[in-house]
Amino acid sequence: MTVRPKCIIIAGPTATGKTCLSVELALALDGEIVNADSMQVYRGMDIGTAKPTTKEQRGVPHLLLDVVDPDQDFNAATYRSLAIPLINNIVSRQKVCFITGGTGLYIKSLTRGLFNCPAADLEFRESMYRKCETDGSESLHQQLGLIDPDSAKRIHPNDIFRIIRALEIYHLTKRSSSELIKEHGFSDVVLRPLKICMEVDRQVLYKRINERSISMVDAGLADETERLLSAGFSPDLKPMKSIGYRHMIRFLQGGWSMEETIYNMQRDTRRYAKRQLTWFKADPECIWLGPDDFEAILSRAKEFLGQ
Repeated sequence: MTVRPKCIIIAGPTATGKTCLSVELALALDGEIVNADSMQVYRGMDIGTAKPTTKEQRGVPHLLLDVVDPDQDFNAATYRSLAIPLINNIVSRQKVCFITGGTGLYIKSLTRGLFNCPAADLEFRESMYRKCETDGSESLHQQLGLIDPDSAKRIHPNDIFRIIRALEIYHLTKRSSSELIKEHGFSDVVLRPLKICMEVDRQVLYKRINERSISMVDAGLADETERLLSAGFSPDLKPMKSIGYRHMIRFLQGGWSMEETIYNMQRDTRRYAKRQLTWFKADPECIWLGPDDFEAILSRAKEFLGQ
């Protein structure tokens, strides 16, 4: 019988202190950290993704940072294919593996697997993006609701990428993605995880988000975005449409003042954090603790590891 490697997942919404906590735990338990943030895999996107600096990493190995350029495809399946061998390697060297990030789908791909779905139909996808530009994302969301109401309930009306992907799956298979998900059952379990999710008072979290948005701007997010554009990375790329970068692109193109840019960036980050919270609250395996509960988290980790 195959022994599934143990790993400790530090998850939760953005700006809840996951990075700092993970480093402290890794230092205490001789661990290494595997990134589970879908934006931190991109090279050159540092400030806007809150990627841990060398100083913040404090000598703890961080894996799956700076893996691809912004114009290269990267998804949950790619992430899983890269992360699982790294996790096995960490555990084989008698180190403690920490998986840290707020991308729920990436974490789920490791703990439960992914259902098989068809490759991208770029022509169909482009036609959907054009329709979105003319009719708005709400129109595509309504279209999804007609063929796959379960997915429409799960996907936010502004989440254009996931709406189009769900429509694309139906276009290619004539079956809804929710039907395929139910059929798969997400039972491809290869790890033994301890899931710790960061719980922070909502108003405190929103204050942190607002302050961090300003800090990113002060740290040079506009310059970082301009460098990416100057390097030839299109504003239409998925990572360039993420929070922070799309806001700075709008600013650089003269569409918003800096004050408007910061306001909209703060608002959209708060909304994103709320969606992340909804995702993780739906996971019964999550143990909710605060980032300041270091001793309690360390105790749970030691008990889980049998130390």
